[in-house]
Amino acid sequence: MLTQDEIKQQLGIYAADFIKNDMLIGLGTGTTVYYLLKELGKRKQQGLTFTAVCTSLQTQDILKAEDMDFISLDDVDRLQLAIDGADEVDKNGSLIKGGGGALLQEKIVEAAADELIIIVDEKKNVEMLGAFPLPVEVITFGWKQVKQKIESTYNIETRLREKDGKVYLTDHRHYILDCFFNTIPNPEQLNTDLHLMPGVVETGLFVGMANKIITGHSDGSITVRNI
Repeated sequence: MLTQDEIKQQLGIYAADFIKNDMLIGLGTGTTVYYLLKELGKRKQQGLTFTAVCTSLQTQDILKAEDMDFISLDDVDRLQLAIDGADEVDKNGSLIKGGGGALLQEKIVEAAADELIIIVDEKKNVEMLGAFPLPVEVITFGWKQVKQKIESTYNIETRLREKDGKVYLTDHRHYILDCFFNTIPNPEQLNTDLHLMPGVVETGLFVGMANKIITGHSDGSITVRNI
């Protein structure tokens, strides 16, 4: 049986096969995508050519370390492909993302891609979203008002994200509220409703965006689900 890290490494190598010479690609953020980035570094040394747009400063740092170039999304019209991980994937291919804090830039980059491939280990596949706390990115001004509004509207607990004993700031200098919905029966409606709250920048609900879900299993198998 493979460990979780071994599954992620296998997924990274498998996903790298979708990237062909001279493609414009978006590269995600997180522990699963880390192995994809490492594999792409090896393949670049072997002659693979591509142009990358990053979804976070963390991803940029890894590309720099692997001697890979990247450009701004503003330098391109469309991306041919984006590959990223997810915190949860439901039966319809809706996602919760943002556990790593990069949800805003991830959504912008991935909305600009003709195809979005999500790579996850088997534990991320769920019948219904919500067990993983939903990240909601908010501006720092008046964040308590947004917190109170979400809690009172949905009768749930929310928590201001912290890291290393300090309030966590995203790459774009926002806060994140982790929202404990437990179950999200209608992700599309919830995403719309949260966006209507003043102060909300983005949600971790990615609905109708993924085209392909690639799942790695502990027995070493990989399954592909087209959405």
